[in-house]
Amino acid sequence: MNDAMTAWAITENASLKALNTFHVDATAAQLLEVFDPSVLPEVLALPRVAEQPLLVLGSGSNVLIAGNVEGTVLVFANRGIEILEHRADHTIVRAGAGVNWHGLVMWSLQNGLSGLENLALIPGTAGASPIQNIGAYGAQVGEFIQAVDAWDRQENDWVRFDAEGCQFAYRDSIFKHDPDRYLITAIELRLPLLHGLRLGYAGIAEEMEAMGVELPVAADVANAVINIRRRKLPDPDVLGNAGSFFKNPILPLEQVEVLLQHFPELPVFPADEDSRRKISAAWMIESCGWKGYRDGDAGVAPSHALVLVNHGQATGEELLALARRISASVLEKFGVPIEPEPRLIGAQW
Repeated sequence: MNDAMTAWAITENASLKALNTFHVDATAAQLLEVFDPSVLPEVLALPRVAEQPLLVLGSGSNVLIAGNVEGTVLVFANRGIEILEHRADHTIVRAGAGVNWHGLVMWSLQNGLSGLENLALIPGTAGASPIQNIGAYGAQVGEFIQAVDAWDRQENDWVRFDAEGCQFAYRDSIFKHDPDRYLITAIELRLPLLHGLRLGYAGIAEEMEAMGVELPVAADVANAVINIRRRKLPDPDVLGNAGSFFKNPILPLEQVEVLLQHFPELPVFPADEDSRRKISAAWMIESCGWKGYRDGDAGVAPSHALVLVNHGQATGEELLALARRISASVLEKFGVPIEPEPRLIGAQW
């Protein structure tokens, strides 16, 4: 630990089981916790850190660790939230990389802000949210990010990205394409005071009706999303998982029309372009018979075909092998490749 006993700490031969939501039992040669990101330049320059590989983990909610990790695992532990400015129609909020994402969503609603309600109960941290451009129920975090602060390991300098510079796309960003270069230390969100509610996705309106809500506000949408997610997705504290494991494929409209001729019940959704459509990976996986499947302690959730689960002692390698089998069967039946949403550590897809 450093002299101030507050800015950073290193633990050798650290277990990562509590730092990934699959609860895969893996070990890091050393774990570096950073409480004050301003010390990054000096800490990263330490020989014991600089001479080893570096892996950044948020809450490990979007990774599959397929083996022990050589070198250093870096965890940001800066968990402050602050309001930078109020405007007539929006507020700028800054969150440290270590802030719990769902906690940030609920904080925003409690402070009269909107926009993030459809992203409630997504596991992870604020710092990890731009990497995958996390999204759910018709919303993506990239819509609300004003800036991302990071340490550029290639240039050894601080950098600040505006929303355009982040190159956000569906489950994608500049940070995902160069995952070892930028260490995100904080995000700034532009949150509206009034935001058009998105009620037309994945049963939210039906959930509102079941809740008895006639004139919903943003907090009602968040509660509906929480209810739906808790029914559909297993709690990672109870059953290890990383949420949706596979991305929904985005295909040319012509290809989708051909698929619908053979599989008319295939769910199809709008995509980022009129000439493309997003199709349901979950439906295809379930059609191949994988929902609820179990091989040892590696399995697929009985409640949702997109979710791989660890029933207890599954290794990362076993979970990855199952994912590859699922992908191969979907490709064989539908001619559509499906790709993992989580980052694979220690393995290639």
